[in-house]
Amino acid sequence: MRALALAVAAAASVACGVPLAKLPAGSGVRATDASAALDRATAACRGIRSLTAEVGVSGSANGHRVRARITAGVAAPASARLEAVAPFGPPLFIFVATGNDATLLLPRDDRVLRHGRPSEVLNAVAGVPLDASDLRELMTGCAAGGAAESAQARAFGADWRVVPTSHDGELYLRREQESAPWRLVAVTARSDDGRRWRADFLDFQNSLPRTIRLTSSGAAPFDLRLALSQVETNVALDADVFRVQIPASAVPITLEELRRSGPLATQ
Repeated sequence: MRALALAVAAAASVACGVPLAKLPAGSGVRATDASAALDRATAACRGIRSLTAEVGVSGSANGHRVRARITAGVAAPASARLEAVAPFGPPLFIFVATGNDATLLLPRDDRVLRHGRPSEVLNAVAGVPLDASDLRELMTGCAAGGAAESAQARAFGADWRVVPTSHDGELYLRREQESAPWRLVAVTARSDDGRRWRADFLDFQNSLPRTIRLTSSGAAPFDLRLALSQVETNVALDADVFRVQIPASAVPITLEELRRSGPLATQ
């Protein structure tokens, strides 16, 4: 049961280490233009129905340092496939989710978890409590903090707008100067397990981020850097992409076993 854990540990690296950008805080002033700013900031990503990418992951989660390479595919409204690529042989894990149903296959251990909640499964295997919809929104830079509540938005000078969300979080919009386009540069939210987390969007190309920094504080913190490459948008991803072939020999694994024995559990 340690194949995945040992493979990740063998590729360990230092955590992200770079200080997070300072976000505006305080009451600000009422921002009547926030809804229009948010529309402009998310115009490109709102048109993306699917995305595929190679994702380099580095940083730490649950006290473990980690480096991995993931092939990823996401599609609206809530489908995702993640494969953790090994230096050789079969993938370290395959995670697929559609709606509120997820499957995780550990090919090297011949273990499988069926019909789990996506956020719980991904949290157990990778330390981040995100579901398929969250993954799609994050990878496209289109937020994952819940529905925007623009009527309560605040302005901080000419170049920052902060929009509250339904998930007890905020969307942070910034522009370099008054004539520059608005961008969604950070999101904060609270997950179902009560943890507060933050996503920073960086290195924009064609109005989409190529680097995403995910951080949390408190219990089971994570600090992960996702570097996207070979990005393709609006590619055809049929339903079979979000299914996984389970070998007849695969032995079930419970969520609790995965938490204890998964790649980021205490060794």
